[in-house]
Amino acid sequence: MSEIRNVLLVGATGLIGTKVMEASRELPWLHLIALTRREAPMPPGVRMEMLVAPTSGWPAAIAALEPDAVICALGTTIKKAGSEEAFREVDYDLVLMVARAAKEAAVQNFVLISSVGADAHAKAFYLRVKGEIEAAVTKVKLRRLDILRPGLLRGARDGDLRPLEQLGKIASPMADLFLHGDKRRYRSISGVTVAAGAIQCAREKAQGRYQHDNDSIHRFARRLADAE
Repeated sequence: MSEIRNVLLVGATGLIGTKVMEASRELPWLHLIALTRREAPMPPGVRMEMLVAPTSGWPAAIAALEPDAVICALGTTIKKAGSEEAFREVDYDLVLMVARAAKEAAVQNFVLISSVGADAHAKAFYLRVKGEIEAAVTKVKLRRLDILRPGLLRGARDGDLRPLEQLGKIASPMADLFLHGDKRRYRSISGVTVAAGAIQCAREKAQGRYQHDNDSIHRFARRLADAE
């Protein structure tokens, strides 16, 4: 039987966070704790802890919890945030704060959910911020850092309708057929698969920095399934 692993989830209200919570139902070795700014509904049948605290109190909470691993699925949209500045406060400032707190708490594994195309020099603001936070978290020098760069995410988002994304999901089965070679990383991928890949990364033993595109995420998701 696998040893119990304490995993802290930040970003529980999003698609990946929700799927991580759902997956925990089938993983007896996973002791999941969610850290949120506000109370969030738990999927039916999930047994876990949820700590609600203002973001200013997150570093202290992480220090007190001393988790073995952190899955950081924080993320918003400019429309939802209201401005580029507010978007950056979540996707950069808050993520970096969590990473630094994890370092101080001697967290063994840090899993960052990023995005395909993340590039600190990208013209697109969203991808540029994603690239900048990848670089910033890398400089924190965590024991093990896994950066997941999924393609178009498939899965329902409660209360977060994104018309262009919904259109992309409809077209993705056909579009995926034309994405080969290096372009495979742009294929669509289910939130369930990304969550499974993130959970597996949170239990890996080797140290270092690792970056995962769609194919790698699928491999880690299969490893999780094969291990149970």
